[in-house]
Amino acid sequence: MPAKATKKKTKKTVKKESAEGYSLGDYVVYPMHGVGQINAIQNQVILGKRKQCYVLEILSSKMKVMIPVENAKEIGIRPIIKKREVKKIMDLLQKDEVDTEEDWKIRYQNNMNKIKSGSIQSVAEVCRNLYKRAKDKELSLMERRLYESAYNLISSEIALSKGISVEEAGNLISEVLS
Repeated sequence: MPAKATKKKTKKTVKKESAEGYSLGDYVVYPMHGVGQINAIQNQVILGKRKQCYVLEILSSKMKVMIPVENAKEIGIRPIIKKREVKKIMDLLQKDEVDTEEDWKIRYQNNMNKIKSGSIQSVAEVCRNLYKRAKDKELSLMERRLYESAYNLISSEIALSKGISVEEAGNLISEVLS
């Protein structure tokens, strides 16, 4: 009788909390991609070293991302804003445009850097500035996409923070910008 081939099972360790303080189920912001939920905290072998990793699911795109816990802060992972901080963002959206750069390529790069920073204040500035610029002059295709990206990043975070739908958050932002 032939011997049965046994497959070695690889057990993925799922923890409830990481060393950095985020827990299973927490919502965090991943710069450029938006709000994600931590679905798992696993030990993975990366480049021959065992590392603890967050497994995020980005809410807007359902994309799954694995981020080593030790790199999370460097990458810009942060908790979503508190409900009381939403008013500050709305106030920021109401202020007058501050970006006076006329060369769209430089303006685009400056705005891209702000979005990559992961700071909701910086993303709100980009959204506000591009919205107000679009009222006076037509935006380039790349700037329109950047505006849409900033708008979506803010609305998804505000929605989660306030416990409302993304559509409702978008309506609030649109009212404030108008």
